[in-house]
Amino acid sequence: MFDYTVETTKNIQEAISSLETSLKEEKFGVLWMFDIKEKLQEKGLEFESDYLVLEVCNPHEAERVLKENLLVGYFLPCKIVVYSDRGRTKIGMPRPTALINLVNNEEVKKLAKDIEERLIKCIDESI
Repeated sequence: MFDYTVETTKNIQEAISSLETSLKEEKFGVLWMFDIKEKLQEKGLEFESDYLVLEVCNPHEAERVLKENLLVGYFLPCKIVVYSDRGRTKIGMPRPTALINLVNNEEVKKLAKDIEERLIKCIDESI
């Protein structure tokens, strides 16, 4: 599967707050948060589901993968999405290993696997 997605009993804001805490423990920071629902409604479109995209980065990891292959920058920063699906809060991300398979570099694949495992840990700790 290209994604890792879990469900939580927390509401959107609780899930984001918990996620931010667990990300900090792994030295990832939230660069910015994009509220898709707000942006679509601002443009006059009807979109009712809460849907927030967190752009997350660990600068040391970004440097490591970019030194191996500059094309990996196309996949940065990592995205974690927190959203409402039929009244249930979900947290998910595209798996770095799924994306990085497009780059034919074994060292980058190892780095992506490590990053993926750490981000999954962060997500799991936040549910």
